[in-house]
Amino acid sequence: MSDTSGSTAPAGASAPAPLISTIDGDVPDGLLDAFDAYEAALAANDQEALADAFEDSPGSLRADGNGLLVGHEAITAFRGRRGVAPSRSVVQRHIRVLDDGAALVVSVNAPASGGRGVVTQLWRRSAADGTWRIAVAQVQAPTPVFDTRIWRVVGAPLVPSSADSAAADALIDGLGSADDESVPGPLTGETVAVKDLFAVAGHRVGAGVPSFLSEQDPAPFHSPAVQALLDAGASILGIAQTDEFAFSIAGRNSAYGTPPNGVVPGAISGGSTSGPASAVALGHVSIGLGTDTGGSIRVPASYQGLWGLRTTHGVVRRTDVLPLAPTFDTVGWLTRSASLLGAVASATLTGVSASAVPQQRPVESSFVVDPRLLSSLSEGVRDAFEGFLGASIESGLIDAPAEVALGDIAHLYELFRVIQAAEAWQSHGAWIEAHPGALAPDVSARFEFGRSVTPSQESAARDELEVQREHLEHVLADRILLLPSASSAAPSLTATPAEFDRIRSNTLGLTCIAGVGGLPAVSAPLLEVPAGPVGLCLVGPRGGDLALVEVAAALAA
Repeated sequence: MSDTSGSTAPAGASAPAPLISTIDGDVPDGLLDAFDAYEAALAANDQEALADAFEDSPGSLRADGNGLLVGHEAITAFRGRRGVAPSRSVVQRHIRVLDDGAALVVSVNAPASGGRGVVTQLWRRSAADGTWRIAVAQVQAPTPVFDTRIWRVVGAPLVPSSADSAAADALIDGLGSADDESVPGPLTGETVAVKDLFAVAGHRVGAGVPSFLSEQDPAPFHSPAVQALLDAGASILGIAQTDEFAFSIAGRNSAYGTPPNGVVPGAISGGSTSGPASAVALGHVSIGLGTDTGGSIRVPASYQGLWGLRTTHGVVRRTDVLPLAPTFDTVGWLTRSASLLGAVASATLTGVSASAVPQQRPVESSFVVDPRLLSSLSEGVRDAFEGFLGASIESGLIDAPAEVALGDIAHLYELFRVIQAAEAWQSHGAWIEAHPGALAPDVSARFEFGRSVTPSQESAARDELEVQREHLEHVLADRILLLPSASSAAPSLTATPAEFDRIRSNTLGLTCIAGVGGLPAVSAPLLEVPAGPVGLCLVGPRGGDLALVEVAAALAA
């Protein structure tokens, strides 16, 4: 059987092949009409019709390359935030009738942009009104060259490891052979996504802003943090996206889009190390190289079930890394395992010296908590955190943490906010003034606040920051502070601006503690709530980065 229904070519596109339908069994009445109506609703972005096309059930399923949506509510929310679907024409339709009230439809579509997509749907006739609706859908889009929400530049690899580069140069110069043996580095075989703030030789730094990227020159050298990974045997797969000038913890980017959350479909990825985090969570690479100013490694690690380390302030040189707020900017990494995170940190930090930072040192597994931090958590995160502590104490894994008073957390956050914003404006204000409208409204508003900070306000905040740092060091006394890495699981992409602002403020109240203290912090994927994973954060003493990862790994065991 063949027909041409639903095969109208989009304007400006060449006409597709006539629709070919292959049918196993007699087609029940109304099924083809329902299929065609669904395709028409997609083309028209008819949200009401699209919502009605799926069974209104918590068991409805829709899956694609970004994951699985469960339930009519989640599927409808996805439709609402996606906007107009890419124009496409159905060119093949294969129907397998299961019975008079159910059929499997597999269709092949031709997008106007090229390629072929495949959609598999289980249609069922409603016993209540006789209407055909989709119970299960699996969507396979045409394979992209690469996902530009995650990546800005990708290679195969983009930059080989130092050993591979040396071997290739030797072969070219006739000084070696492919059989030459060399001692593998500790990261041999690992691949890296580099946040678009680090200098990668021969490539420009874009900072998540296309107009900024267009004005930059290629970097002549690798950043030391990049070079350290290459020297340890890792290769750079590509340069990954970041929030605009890294001034966010959401992961949204008005120019490139929001990188997908690798474990919670329909949720934000977390930022500003958003691209590297998604690349690691989705299995594109094994290591994400990023920065953490106010939580930009810990938050995406928390939202996507990853291991993340924010290093002691200054322990990794930030040469050739685009700054945001140098008082708080740090380098760090994301991985899918504690063992690899430890190997990456060791490869970079061993032998590193910085005058203001002690060498790596052991850390005692002595824990503290501040109960007042729990007030900003969502109920689910609070229960998960308390449940983890209770189970760990009962099992003998840890002793009961001592309770401490870190001080006025709102005051700490305000100090952090004022200094961060002031330094962000000093870093990028001149460029922003020369490029009005280049940034998303929420990011622009944060820079505008930085512009408004007076020299006297900044000076007073810096004086108070030193007082609070000394207070934190005295209260923590080389012990490890335990707290959630974020105030909630990853928010939905459909959350309102007010909801995003509330979650952001609550989360920064937690993450700013390590920033104010200049302390290392590990996010370990050890908590879980119905909405997704949440990290357990361990904030340790300065210079205890490697030991802190080992302690976190022991808790995971």
